[in-house]
Amino acid sequence: MPTPYDMLIRRGTVFDGTGAPPRIADIGVRDGHIVAISETPLAEADAAKVMDANGLWVTPGFIDIHTHYDAELLLEPGLQESVRHGVTTCFVGSCSISMIYSDAEDASDIFTRVESIPREYVLPALREKKTWNDAASYVAHLQSLPLGPNIASYMGHSDLRVAAMGLGRSVDPKQVPTEAELQLMEKHLNEGIDHGLLGMSGMTNPWDKVDGDRYRSSALPSVYARWSEYRRLHKLLRRRGAILQSAPNLNNPINAVFYLFTSASLAVRRRLKTTLITLMDVKAKPKIDIVMGAVTRFFNACLGASFRWQALPQPFQVYADGIDFVIFEEFPAGEAALHLKREFDRQKLFASPDYRTKFKTDYKKKWGGRVWHRDFGDAHVIDCPDKSLVGKTIRQIADERGEHEVDTFLDLVIDHGPRLRWSTLIGNHNPKRVAINLNQPYAIMGFSDAGAHLRNMAFYNFGLALLQLTVQDAPVMTPEKAVWRLTGEIADWYDLDTGKLAPGAQADIVLLDPVALKRTRLDRYAEAPFEAMGGLQRVVNRNDGVIRCTLIRGQLAFENDTPSPLLGKQAMGRFLARRP
Repeated sequence: MPTPYDMLIRRGTVFDGTGAPPRIADIGVRDGHIVAISETPLAEADAAKVMDANGLWVTPGFIDIHTHYDAELLLEPGLQESVRHGVTTCFVGSCSISMIYSDAEDASDIFTRVESIPREYVLPALREKKTWNDAASYVAHLQSLPLGPNIASYMGHSDLRVAAMGLGRSVDPKQVPTEAELQLMEKHLNEGIDHGLLGMSGMTNPWDKVDGDRYRSSALPSVYARWSEYRRLHKLLRRRGAILQSAPNLNNPINAVFYLFTSASLAVRRRLKTTLITLMDVKAKPKIDIVMGAVTRFFNACLGASFRWQALPQPFQVYADGIDFVIFEEFPAGEAALHLKREFDRQKLFASPDYRTKFKTDYKKKWGGRVWHRDFGDAHVIDCPDKSLVGKTIRQIADERGEHEVDTFLDLVIDHGPRLRWSTLIGNHNPKRVAINLNQPYAIMGFSDAGAHLRNMAFYNFGLALLQLTVQDAPVMTPEKAVWRLTGEIADWYDLDTGKLAPGAQADIVLLDPVALKRTRLDRYAEAPFEAMGGLQRVVNRNDGVIRCTLIRGQLAFENDTPSPLLGKQAMGRFLARRP
């Protein structure tokens, strides 16, 4: 006679992901699914494994709507850094750069520089492992992997353009796709939706650049598309009821309004679910979140839009090794430096008086598109061969030397290169503004960028960051609302079969300690080696003792801050198709 339960979770405080108040209940799991949720205790003798959840929160696994795990899936498909923090579903293919149709070198070139992931590991992995070249074979590839979390995917607009036009023509501003090429893009996108992809991701911000030697420093292919091309692909998404994810042109904030019009039904057409990055209180542009919030409310309430800004529930703290960081793509002097791959060539550039004058001019500009507030007084050295500099701001060092802070920064990079490690806080610095934004109905929780910018940022624990805000002395929302915002709300908006605890649901479950959550510092700096990329030290999050375990399809993926030996070795998650 079969055992009624493979696992019994006893007397936990259950948040079901619907926003309903929690209740003390037992959960029975069998064959990867929840088969019972009962406020009356279930018989322990009927369970192969019993987990005592007394005093713990039991929630659905968190959904990470914005990752760039496309490359890491090739190397370590367990995605431990997310699963460790309770994430059981990840979206890939964001920001126009899926790896579906493009060949290995093209896929690498439109991915690695933008996402700050070493090309020397990504390109060989793609050359060795990329056997797919369409949506059907890509989905089959995902289904063949020993996935940790469930994976949902967009089809990237840059990927579509490269497949139809070739990388060279797709990044040539003088080239316009032919009618046959547009039809091919539509065909590929339509097939992707047929196979369960979320829809299409795009990118209109010109700061994101192509890697490699062939077309280095061109913007991503989707940046060169005209609005007639966008409208054509958006029309297909609208007809299929699929989703558009993109990033606005940060040099032209009006660009975001075009996306709002794209989402709107205007009473004569089907609305298009659209999500953009990102709703944030940015130091460089004070109150831009307030302005865009007001505009978004109008479009959603009055013009029939279904528009969501992706919102990060924690301070946007970033780190840089010398000048190696995407924020320097914002202005010409920074672009010129990042175009050069050899440190020797960069040092020659930095020593040039003309270059320094240009850098100072760009640094002083307080108007135009930017995310970095360009304030070396808010740039702390956290590591350097000269230990006397650690803990100081670059401006402090400049004042001590009697120099302009740009000269000091460039001299430090000449002297120490990427061994000069520094940090700054770009946004979400005002807790009151963060609390307001997180409660907005036009916000959707996410934008962790997990799997990208490995040396620059770490927001793998974004779910815990939101939940921690519910147990502080002045909570920003109720715990049940926060759980819903991380799980059921996302699943419903994206039409995915996940995010809730109910009989019949896949058993993606998190057990966490609310007492430990309240007392733990989630922003503590940590690094860990990424063995699949030569032991590269990447920035991670460590908040041991908060997550007691993460279950994916009823299998223990993490328990007591230790990964299961099966994580990444046998399939736990699955490809998660969007419901038509």
